[in-house]
Amino acid sequence: MLTSEIKKKIDSARDVLVGKVPDPKAQVEQITTALIYKFMDDMDKQAASLPKGKPQFFTNGFEKYAWTKLLDPKLGGQERLNLYGEAITRMSKNPHLPQLFRDVFKDAFLPYRDPETLNLFLKDINTFEYDHSENLGDAFEYLLSVLGSQGEAGQFRTPRHIIDFIVEVVDPKKDETILDPACGTAGFLISAYKHILKSNKNKPLTPDEKKRLMANLAGYDISPDMVKLSLVNMYLHGFPSPRINEYDTLTSEEKWDERFDVMMANPPFMTPRGGIRPNKRFMVQANRSEVLFVDYILEHLNNKGRAGIIVPEGVIDRPEGAYRQLRKLLVEDGLYAVVSLPPGVFNPYSGVKTSILFFDNDLAKKSKEILFIKILNDGFDLGTQRGLTEHNDLPRAVEVLNKQRESIETGRNNALLGKNSLFAWSVLKDKIKEQNDYNLSGERYKEVKFNLNKKWEVLELGDFCDFKGGSQPPKSKFIHTPKDGYVGFIQIRDFGKNGVETYIPISSKNRLCEVDDILIARYGASLGRICTGLAGAYNVALMKVVHNKKKILTKYLFYLLSSDYIQKKIQQFGARAAQAGIRPDDLKRIKVALPPIEEQKKVIQEIEEDKLKVQALKEEIEKHEAKIKSKIAEVWGE
Repeated sequence: MLTSEIKKKIDSARDVLVGKVPDPKAQVEQITTALIYKFMDDMDKQAASLPKGKPQFFTNGFEKYAWTKLLDPKLGGQERLNLYGEAITRMSKNPHLPQLFRDVFKDAFLPYRDPETLNLFLKDINTFEYDHSENLGDAFEYLLSVLGSQGEAGQFRTPRHIIDFIVEVVDPKKDETILDPACGTAGFLISAYKHILKSNKNKPLTPDEKKRLMANLAGYDISPDMVKLSLVNMYLHGFPSPRINEYDTLTSEEKWDERFDVMMANPPFMTPRGGIRPNKRFMVQANRSEVLFVDYILEHLNNKGRAGIIVPEGVIDRPEGAYRQLRKLLVEDGLYAVVSLPPGVFNPYSGVKTSILFFDNDLAKKSKEILFIKILNDGFDLGTQRGLTEHNDLPRAVEVLNKQRESIETGRNNALLGKNSLFAWSVLKDKIKEQNDYNLSGERYKEVKFNLNKKWEVLELGDFCDFKGGSQPPKSKFIHTPKDGYVGFIQIRDFGKNGVETYIPISSKNRLCEVDDILIARYGASLGRICTGLAGAYNVALMKVVHNKKKILTKYLFYLLSSDYIQKKIQQFGARAAQAGIRPDDLKRIKVALPPIEEQKKVIQEIEEDKLKVQALKEEIEKHEAKIKSKIAEVWGE
């Protein structure tokens, strides 16, 4: 259990370092090195206290580096600094250390030369004692929590509650082989280990079973720094010889033929410039890391294997070839559930929108459907500080997912889907296949309950409309007074009270609209807003509706696009992204009942007449409100 005392110790050590070592990752590395150094001395003392016992690590020429001698009060500050700096650089060559400890000290160095800082730092580290309790593992995980974002590699520390959620759903067993192919600091592996111990608490694992379980857990990571941290993390959780390999999962072939029963991961989302050059054995030919990692998991699960993987939204809905090919494989292979997470899960490090894909090669073969769940609240607010809240959809999601597994196995309906139709719903795989892009945005397949008038022709908007996105010149080109050679630049705010007159140079790249053209807001808080009445060049946050005027009148189109039916459809499409947004192809697929032109004229006339009546009533209300105010002022003398 992580106590407040342990947290204070970690915080104190970081506070000492922060003036000289401002980078959180470097702080973690310095504390990690010092802790292992201290714990080796503790273990030497424990060994020496046994009958005929003797030190294991600080021996045969390395005695002078023992922690006890390092903290000898007779040493001056500069002498201690020199001794410590020399010790951590030489320790990787100590033949008496196990490989794990040599890996920790590999490339270790002291990044500052201030004796006072080192004295205070070592004093804090000295308060930790090595034992076999879970406290040290909890302390180290707390230390790792400061990492958050791992540089520019596109890695973000997975929040503990999301790791535990995935592990609970995948439910690894004691005899199964388990891999995280992008293990970072080994969070998934340690959570899986704890989950298995907890699942067997009624009949605790024997020492031999624990040993086999530890040998069944494996992790790969391309970063030597992450490998070092995951080795220490697992060691402090009781793993004497963690199976963590520095390995390039996407380009190397050395371990390609290995297969696993369970795989869980939150792989890096960012692809280096120029793309990744993967090995030639992937089913999907791609150079994007998020595509390749999902493919890797698909190809390295055993026949009845299970997996949970966090993916960015591109995997869910990007139309490009590799993404589509991957989704086709997912739908036709082992995917059985998609859980959409809210955009702020990785705050404060990233607002990236993510989902979790759950695989079960055995279960998926027995089902014609894929389950979709939309998490709105994960137990924390979605601000930058992610404070605790009482709203948490994750336990309910676990319940629905478990019930779905049960319903597939038994052939019965999942009763929880009816009760939580806005939260969870299933979609036939054939329906997803009908969409040529195999889109996995669950919102797309939720039916909006509207009865289309069957006496009129039912068409898709794309049959009589096209949607043209705007352009976005750099702000350095903006001016705010009219000028020859410039054209008015239209933004969403210009259709409200906060418009700012803006002009941009006339260019063939500009997208232009006339006063009576209809524009649709395609992003953010204004998503779906229908605008008209301005002429000029419209920006990228707007789309112009180009319509066949022989099929639909402009005014009728304006009212149609403003209707609840169309607006709810737009909100559904927009719900999948971190910044809500729609694409032209989404709009084109919306079905509408389109009356003949003469009928459209009648509808427009009725709406316009009703609008005049509404305006007259508003004016009447305002007149009576003014009378009331006047009467009050007359009576009370206001």
